[in-house]
Amino acid sequence: MPEIDALFETLNVRDLLSGHDLNDPTTPLSAPDLRLLINRLESHSLRIKSKVQSYLISHHSEFSDLFSTCQDAVSKTRLISDDVSDVIRLLSENPIDVEIREVVDEIREKSKEVKVKRESLELVSAVVGVCEALRETKEGLKCGRFGFVAERIREIKGVLRVGEEEEGEPVAYGLLRREWSDCFDEIQEVLAKFMESAVRFELDSRKLRISYQLSVGETTGIALRTVLEAMEVIGMLDYGLAKAADSIFKHVITPAVTHASTFVAVEDSCKTSREITEATLKLDHSSDHKMEDVDGDAIYSGVLKVVEFICSSLCFGNVTWIHSFGRLTWPRMSELIISKFLSKVVPEDASKFADFQKVIDRTSQFETALKDLSFISPSDTEGRLSKYAENVEVHFASRKKIEILAKARSLLLLCNFTIPQGLATSLKSDGAETLDASSSKHIVRLLFSSEMCVVSEAASQLVHLVHKTLEDVCVSSARVSLEFYHAARDSLLLYEAVVPVKLGKQLNGINQAAVLLHNDCLYLFEEILGLAFEYRASFPSSIKEYAVFADIAPRFKLMAEEVLQRQVQLVISSLQEAIDSADGFQDTHQIKQFESAKFSVEQVVFSLEKVHLVWEPVLRSKTYKQSMCVVLESVFRRITRDILLLDDMAADETFQLQRLIHLMLENLSSLLGSLISADDTSRPLDDLIPSLRKTRKLAELLDMPLKSITSAWESGELFSCNFTRTEVQDFIKAIFTDSPLRKECLWRIEDVN
Repeated sequence: MPEIDALFETLNVRDLLSGHDLNDPTTPLSAPDLRLLINRLESHSLRIKSKVQSYLISHHSEFSDLFSTCQDAVSKTRLISDDVSDVIRLLSENPIDVEIREVVDEIREKSKEVKVKRESLELVSAVVGVCEALRETKEGLKCGRFGFVAERIREIKGVLRVGEEEEGEPVAYGLLRREWSDCFDEIQEVLAKFMESAVRFELDSRKLRISYQLSVGETTGIALRTVLEAMEVIGMLDYGLAKAADSIFKHVITPAVTHASTFVAVEDSCKTSREITEATLKLDHSSDHKMEDVDGDAIYSGVLKVVEFICSSLCFGNVTWIHSFGRLTWPRMSELIISKFLSKVVPEDASKFADFQKVIDRTSQFETALKDLSFISPSDTEGRLSKYAENVEVHFASRKKIEILAKARSLLLLCNFTIPQGLATSLKSDGAETLDASSSKHIVRLLFSSEMCVVSEAASQLVHLVHKTLEDVCVSSARVSLEFYHAARDSLLLYEAVVPVKLGKQLNGINQAAVLLHNDCLYLFEEILGLAFEYRASFPSSIKEYAVFADIAPRFKLMAEEVLQRQVQLVISSLQEAIDSADGFQDTHQIKQFESAKFSVEQVVFSLEKVHLVWEPVLRSKTYKQSMCVVLESVFRRITRDILLLDDMAADETFQLQRLIHLMLENLSSLLGSLISADDTSRPLDDLIPSLRKTRKLAELLDMPLKSITSAWESGELFSCNFTRTEVQDFIKAIFTDSPLRKECLWRIEDVN
């Protein structure tokens, strides 16, 4: 209705009141203006009504159609509403949804039953099919149809999912797998027998025979290739070739390696009706064999010929079969070549490494040829033989290290830890220059103290061996020098590990071997400390950082001290036991008790002389003097203590005690004299053995008057001899009876500060 819209748009109150400003709130409309406005509005209203009426009349038909359409829609809506009401009423009166649900559930159950029956039928069909296939497989096995049997075995394995068992599977599957396993074992056994009959080695004629037409029992005319193909299909190639590979390795490859210069392999074949039925490889004696195969040409060419024969005659050039045979034999073959050839041609001298390059080249060519034949997998980049040959320096060093350690161990075990008779006497009287070669091995000069020292032959030879090894370190390559360095260290540590165990029983007694061990350890201690200073500057730079010996030196210093202290304690314990037999030197005025005490003293003197004879020739003068002074101090201190502890001594008893002391000192005079001349020290012997002065003074006190004893204490003479106030007082009480004079003397002794 565009006309009516335009009419409404033309209606504007401002136009109806022209000349009057409606925006001005201060000028309200007057009555005439309002009447004019009403008249004009009525006029416009009439005009609008006329327009609307004329529009409706002109569009009467369109409005009639519109109203008819609306009426039809309302009628249809009412009909639909009635239908919906009927449906609702029907549903409320009769519950059809329950029936529908029951029908749907029934359909679902029937569908499940049909599905289960269909699956059961499929399972039964599959079981029947597998059973039929297994039956055909067994029949084919009896007829020698190995190719067919192998394919069926593989197919059935996939159907039964062998090796992929799951829980809840039908029981029939387990039974069928068991049946399949029995069938697989049967064909595996049959094929293995055929392979065993195919490859035979005749010991008498030294021939390896490979037959191409095989027969086992009633099954005849089976081709070797067919057997190999069947084994490949069912995955038993390694199992089937194992016995053949073992026989060939034992009877053919091993002689080709160990007797390469003695035997030569000769191939031959046997034909029937233009078909080759058998291939043979014979090991003949070589007429022009070499005495020694230095470069390995004979070994490698012989083994390569055997491998080529196997690849062509047994494996028919099939890469898979060749790989399988190689896996079974190559590890053992490589180890055999290493142990029987490569390890034995490792140079004895580092200067011959250049000549060994021929062996390295020939070994590399041999492995390359085996890879070309697919005997060794191309992915195997390890190259066992080439790697071993290229590491010749390491093997050389390892061998040398083993030899060094074996030599060190041997000389330690064979050494008897004794010194030649009269060695020490001639050394001290004439010097080391006059000694013969055998004796000079026992005389060494200590590195830091510059003293001459008697050592065992094992220690001097061990040090010589270590020095020689370290000299080799200085002129060797990095890898070789490292092994030599460890060999030197381990040789020294061998002494620590072997010798104390070897001398175990002797270390528990007083003997020359023990003091020799002390000297050895002292000598090794100083030599080890000097090793780093002597050789470190010449060591290869690769081992300078961690090539040290100082860490093991303190062990030998400690061992030397422990061995010496143990000897000293053993001597002291032995002497204390001898003194114990004197029963505290009591009642020596009685003949029996005096003889017992005298025997005890003689035993002490005898033991000390024995120790003197054992220690003095071997120990350094200073060490001998210090050790013997410790022993004598313990003896004199014990004897003086026992005598001073006597609480009552008769006149005859003091005389006998004095005799015992004089006897002991007289018998020990030569020993004490040897201590005085043992070294150049000017220190008096009484200072080194404090109890010696005390013992001598005790002998004087035993026949000294009471006043003289008192005066000796007052003058400090007794105190300087290490007597205590209590000892002097008790001694006086034991010898002299109670009297005013004794009381006075005891008071005077007590009064002296």
